[in-house]
Amino acid sequence: MSDDILDRIRAREVTGVFHSRKALDAAVQDLLIFGIDRSDIDVSASLDELHRRVNYLSVPPEDLADVPAAVRQPFVGADDVLGTEAVIGSVVGCGCAIGVAFYLVTRDIAPLPVILFSVLSGIIVGGAAVALARRLLQRERARGLDRLSEAYGLLIWVRVRFAETEAATQEILIRHGAKAVHVHEIELAKTPDDLPLHSMRPDPWLGDERLGRP
Repeated sequence: MSDDILDRIRAREVTGVFHSRKALDAAVQDLLIFGIDRSDIDVSASLDELHRRVNYLSVPPEDLADVPAAVRQPFVGADDVLGTEAVIGSVVGCGCAIGVAFYLVTRDIAPLPVILFSVLSGIIVGGAAVALARRLLQRERARGLDRLSEAYGLLIWVRVRFAETEAATQEILIRHGAKAVHVHEIELAKTPDDLPLHSMRPDPWLGDERLGRP
């Protein structure tokens, strides 16, 4: 169950609020160049997820950053989106081209039409897969909620372990326009939803109930 707590960790974090997606992306790039590990950077989840977990409209974003129940997600930049799109488009396109080529060969079609049809079908299907992946990865922008998220406030949390890292992180966030930049210690609960590929189901017939229970 998503409410099960796998572990609790005590973390020291630098947090801030951005009102520009572009500024947030630029700040994260500087943090990565400085040496902050990508796994130590979280940003606020979508408005739908925030609304599902907490009544975010009643909590100022400056205060929401200190609430353990505030929904986070790993940072996904433009380069991550482009890389994912390229991989998905390549894999799906190649798979489609190979499938079409195999089908046409079994039908005793001449080699030239086989090559043309398989390449063309691979390009079309690969392009459709890229468009679908882009829509899923940029769900907020596709639904027109990106500006609403910026207006409310985009939160960032950066886990730090050393005093010099803490000071440099605050300086980077402030330089890029972050508001309410401060350091806090917070206890975070890790649930199954935080695990990679937690939503995948090897068997679609299995429900959310625990196995071995009546």
